[in-house]
Amino acid sequence: MTNSIAWLILLAVLILIEFVTLGLTTIWFAGGSLVAFIVSLFYDNLFVEVILFLVVSLALLFFTRPIVKKYFNTTRVKTNYAAVIGKEAMVTTTINNINGTGIARVNGQEWTARSVNDTVIEKGTKVIVEDISGVKLMVSIKKEG
Repeated sequence: MTNSIAWLILLAVLILIEFVTLGLTTIWFAGGSLVAFIVSLFYDNLFVEVILFLVVSLALLFFTRPIVKKYFNTTRVKTNYAAVIGKEAMVTTTINNINGTGIARVNGQEWTARSVNDTVIEKGTKVIVEDISGVKLMVSIKKEG
């Protein structure tokens, strides 16, 4: 019975870690601990439970993870956003926070842009990328000199 409680606690901890990180790393081991928990209810053999835990966890990890990763969070756009902070950009569509408009080009890529101080920034103005909020550049007018 002690093994069952240990597997149940491990299952809860692994699910909690997965819930917090959403990294698709511990969920596979949670599946293994679930199988080990179920087996521990019927058979009191720690060696068999550990072997089943490892086999099921690794099988889930190697066979289902690539499939799940392919379809999990497909709307996420991977960007190297940190590289554009501090860079100069060119406003290609007037930035107006109130109207929710604005596009700037930086490193050859167009981004939705907003002004950090809510000023309207006209098309053709050079700006500096101050930050990134979601998928929007937060920019300020570049000071000449």
